[in-house]
Amino acid sequence: MLPKVPTSIECFDISHTSGEFTIASCVVFNAHGKVKKDYRRFNIENITKGDDCAAIEQAIIRRYSTNKLPDLIIIDGGKGQLRAAQRALKSRKATIISIAKGLKRRPGFEVIYNQQKTPIILPKDSPSLHLLQQIRDEAHRFAITLNRKKVSKKRVTSILETIYGVGKKKRQILLEHFGGIQGVISASLIDLVNIKGINKKLAERIHEILQKF
Repeated sequence: MLPKVPTSIECFDISHTSGEFTIASCVVFNAHGKVKKDYRRFNIENITKGDDCAAIEQAIIRRYSTNKLPDLIIIDGGKGQLRAAQRALKSRKATIISIAKGLKRRPGFEVIYNQQKTPIILPKDSPSLHLLQQIRDEAHRFAITLNRKKVSKKRVTSILETIYGVGKKKRQILLEHFGGIQGVISASLIDLVNIKGINKKLAERIHEILQKF
């Protein structure tokens, strides 16, 4: 039912943790499959917690403010998410569909929405459905991965703030020296001891606590 066979497809999904740390993922496929170098993520801000429609709208605006529209845009979601994507693009001509899990919420029972009033339900053995599922699942995987990394980084940074003896100044020194929280986590005890202002006892305390991550 598409105007032409799409050779460029981009799919969006939203992931958050109880409404916080909201991430939008954008995965890109062409005639050969995944184009991972073109994947993008968007840190969504200034929306009501848990508002996936607002998150989709923001991601679409940011993605296509400077980028060319693909042949097909897929949104992981239902009618609300589809309308949000349509609002974001306004009068620009774009082919957009959304794919929802359906009442049974199992693979094979997806419902596809487009500009038509009647949703599309493809047969379980439809190659088109299988392709949509593959792309949707990749967008979901990418979004979940990014969300978990963001949550983990925030939690570890918070842990660093609570370690006795590590004030704001020492925390900043550690982050700058090791290039971020992951560098601090990976640092050896010797690396920590060699930081100016970090004595052996404090280095041991930092190292012991961060080894849990």
